Amino acid sequence: MSDPRYSIGIDLGTTHCALSYVDLAASDGEKTDQQVMPVTQLTAPGAIEDLELLPSFLYLPHESELTAGDLALPWTGDRTFAVGEMARSRGAGTPIRLVSSAKSWLCHPGVDRRAAILPSDAPPEVSRVSPLESSVRYLTHLREAWNHAHPDAPFDQQEITVTIPASFDPAARELTAEAANAAGYGPMTLLEEPQAALYSWIQKSTGGWRKQVKVGDIILVVDVGGGTTDLSLIAVIEREGNLELHRVAVGEHILLGGDNMDLALAHVVARKLAAQGTQADPWQLRALTYACRSAKETLLSDPSTDTVPLVVPSRGSKLIGGSIRTELTRGELTQIILEGFFPQVDASARPMVRTRAGLTQLGLPYAQDAGITRHLAAFLGRQVAALAELQGTQTAGQFPHDENATFLHPTAVLFNGGVFKSPLLGERIMSTLNGWLSADGAAPARLLEGADLDLAVARGAAYYGYVKRGRGVRIRGGTARAYYVAIESAMPAVPGMEPPISALCVAPFGMEEGTDAPLPEQEFGLVVGEPVHFRFFGSSVRRLDQVGTMLDYWSPDELQELEEIQATLPTEGRTVGEVVPVKLHARVTEAGTLELEAIPRGTNERWKVEFDVRGGTQG
Repeated sequence: MSDPRYSIGIDLGTTHCALSYVDLAASDGEKTDQQVMPVTQLTAPGAIEDLELLPSFLYLPHESELTAGDLALPWTGDRTFAVGEMARSRGAGTPIRLVSSAKSWLCHPGVDRRAAILPSDAPPEVSRVSPLESSVRYLTHLREAWNHAHPDAPFDQQEITVTIPASFDPAARELTAEAANAAGYGPMTLLEEPQAALYSWIQKSTGGWRKQVKVGDIILVVDVGGGTTDLSLIAVIEREGNLELHRVAVGEHILLGGDNMDLALAHVVARKLAAQGTQADPWQLRALTYACRSAKETLLSDPSTDTVPLVVPSRGSKLIGGSIRTELTRGELTQIILEGFFPQVDASARPMVRTRAGLTQLGLPYAQDAGITRHLAAFLGRQVAALAELQGTQTAGQFPHDENATFLHPTAVLFNGGVFKSPLLGERIMSTLNGWLSADGAAPARLLEGADLDLAVARGAAYYGYVKRGRGVRIRGGTARAYYVAIESAMPAVPGMEPPISALCVAPFGMEEGTDAPLPEQEFGLVVGEPVHFRFFGSSVRRLDQVGTMLDYWSPDELQELEEIQATLPTEGRTVGEVVPVKLHARVTEAGTLELEAIPRGTNERWKVEFDVRGGTQG
């Protein structure tokens, strides 16, 4: 492949996708020639527009719903579906044919993400697609739109970076890479969204960022997107006279974002309608949710608008007479989102956990507590010792440690995500955080101004591709977790008691892309010819464990169980049922995915260990 002309950044978002690019030939140092590509897409049947954002929606029309050519794009007339703005607007009226939040489903461990399950509540006559296929279609549209706009610079010959939530586990990262590969992306890199947001802020400053942050700063990135809340901590250190950025912690996977806010708004509006004598059925409630999403975006992006009308059509023959008409006001939006999702709490607050019913509907595993500030308090409390590994000789004294601190103290905050278009929400986070810092005897944190809330992730991803070529400041960090596999203890059978397990570290915290972990001494027995499953764990707080570290006990906050891993040894040259001793070997690919291999004793064979993404049983 010839040297790429452009570094392309793709924000594969829950509610919007975006594409930005840096002209590598026209950029020098921290001065870059960067653009955002308007994405050509359908906005109505037969209507084409170029928009900055590609809404992450897929519409699956009935075969007789549209006429020939209604779904044609400039580069193809062969389409049976629509993605983007037309999918969003048309699906608001017919939600049973609309796929949304595919990215959230892609990381849902309770379902088979390669199975055709979306739309999740569609009737049998509606064809369905998998979360993986939905993601492939968004990524494919972006590739085709690029090639249409840049015929002289083929997409698959450029430097490509695709963003993911920092909290994505290895299985979700692998699925994202698989979707990009299926969309024709070729070699590409995965980048965490909060890092991309910080890269964008650095790029926009054209070198001025060094005057806004200093050695010893801890930057808290609060990224509230359409489907997830992502929290990251990035430390500013000095090494050999140069400022360096190190990502020292990321939060757990929190399925909490704009989707939850849309649902909350819809239920509040539905209660308002019920008080007026109008009862919305489940189908209308879903349509109302999409209407509230559009109204929320209008109110957050246009300060001059105080009221947005809401119209939800009926499914019957009397469409006009059966429609629901109401409105969403700025006051309702502010009250619901501010108090419901950003409550003022103490630093000791923690997310509430309620007892679940035995049977639940098949749906996304949303966070049980909607209070983002409570999740933030828990994250900072859990990471109180996150700077320990930076206290080496080269960074001694750069991070003064307060032994009485009850949580890690950020000194600066960067916001990302469309919800922060409302200044009230950013102000609530800052006032709450600075209240915690004051109570802990620490200086207030400052806000890093100038964030591009809609396009920062795509822009930062494109800039990262430029930085990777040695032409800018790079955020260091590696894997955000250490990874462990369960080892069952050998013990006599005891009625009613399962054998205890230990956890063996197979990949340490902070493994850099393109590196391997040494082989642990521990061996496993794999049965030839059939899948063998292992329990798999991750930890964002155990930073000092090395490969081979064996844990006999851990607290619930230290290790979180992830999806199983499985391996199947082929039967060639072996007897079916034979137990072969193997070691597990971990490496982080250049793309940023975690790979595990089983290596049989005394051979050069290597067998890839797969993540089990088929999902568990749902009631």
